[in-house]
Amino acid sequence: MFEPLARIPDAELHRRQDSVRHYLQTVAPEAGGILVFSRLNIYYLTGTFGQGVLWLPMDGKPVLLIRTGLNRARLEAGVEHILPFKSYSQLAGLCADAGSPFPQTIAVVMAGLTWQLGSMLAAKLKEYTLVPGDHAVALAKMVKSEFELDILRRCGALHHTSLHDLLPAKLKPGMTEREIAHQAWEVFFSQGHMGMLRMQAHGEEIFLGHVAAGDSGNYPSGFNGPLGLRGEHPASVFMGNANKVWEYGEPLMLDIGFQIEGYHTDKTQAYFAGPESAKSDAIRAAHDFCVAMQEWCCETAKPGVTPAELYAYCIDQAEKQGFADGFMGLDESKVPFIGHGIGLTIDEYPPIARGFDVPLEKGMVLAFEPKQSIRGVAMVGVENTFEITDTGCRSISGDTYEMIPIE
Repeated sequence: MFEPLARIPDAELHRRQDSVRHYLQTVAPEAGGILVFSRLNIYYLTGTFGQGVLWLPMDGKPVLLIRTGLNRARLEAGVEHILPFKSYSQLAGLCADAGSPFPQTIAVVMAGLTWQLGSMLAAKLKEYTLVPGDHAVALAKMVKSEFELDILRRCGALHHTSLHDLLPAKLKPGMTEREIAHQAWEVFFSQGHMGMLRMQAHGEEIFLGHVAAGDSGNYPSGFNGPLGLRGEHPASVFMGNANKVWEYGEPLMLDIGFQIEGYHTDKTQAYFAGPESAKSDAIRAAHDFCVAMQEWCCETAKPGVTPAELYAYCIDQAEKQGFADGFMGLDESKVPFIGHGIGLTIDEYPPIARGFDVPLEKGMVLAFEPKQSIRGVAMVGVENTFEITDTGCRSISGDTYEMIPIE
């Protein structure tokens, strides 16, 4: 006889489900509902991190079908129909018995399935037409409710306290990147970080984040982000390297996410090994440019503005001010965005990039991350998480962006 650790309010779950239904009318108007497979999206729509599938009909009650963890799902999920299943061949019958039968055309969140499982699903439901429905869920998650914003604001405050207020006292030149990473973890856990960071893009992983001292910031990276890093090992390209020492005169970049109650904020804090006076003109100018771009994005991002407009301005300014070569990475490591949505994953919709013309709305939460590579030296810059309000944009992960000197 257990009590659930936490429950998402029923009104919040109904809002989320109705939002997916609303966007599905545009994304897949022919579909009579959507099948959701990824555990994270099942959590978003039901309140439990279930292994199985959720059937969300356009009309009628959702049905949660669970392979493993049925009793936990019944404790946590805010849906009426929670049933066990073993095979995709059972889905149609179980949903019909629950009063929510499948229509002829069904949308599917296809990113939640491997090729193997997707092929199996299509074979088991061959009498139905399956169409992509992923974007309906992405659009629903894009705009946060007050329930979600409350979590994100608390997360951002803890994030700033950790990286800006507490961690500097534990850092000193001469430490290895790995030692720095462990100090960061100690501080983060002390402030309530729940240990997980999640990525949405298929195949992407993340652990703690990036710790890059000096030229590690320009080290070739396979991660879809501007900041390079050596990482622990080719098999674990995260955190910091045990053989790279943070030397006097080098910038140190910590691009580390914070997570509470499933929600993330993203923040990059820059440090400098030595006094302010020891910074080179190149380091100071590059960092100041990135701060200016972040501040411009914050001042400009408001309902009606598009991500593409924010991206275009920053790229134009990088070219005009002589920073085009290393803005958002060097050579093949340069990334084609200056930020991204964030929430239950680090990389939510929309990217702040060319071609993304859906206007910003109140309640969206975005990470702006302008960064500048200096060849042979380091990468510098900033990143913070911002909330779009009725009148503009505000940082929820701190509003001081200086490179902190550590002596």
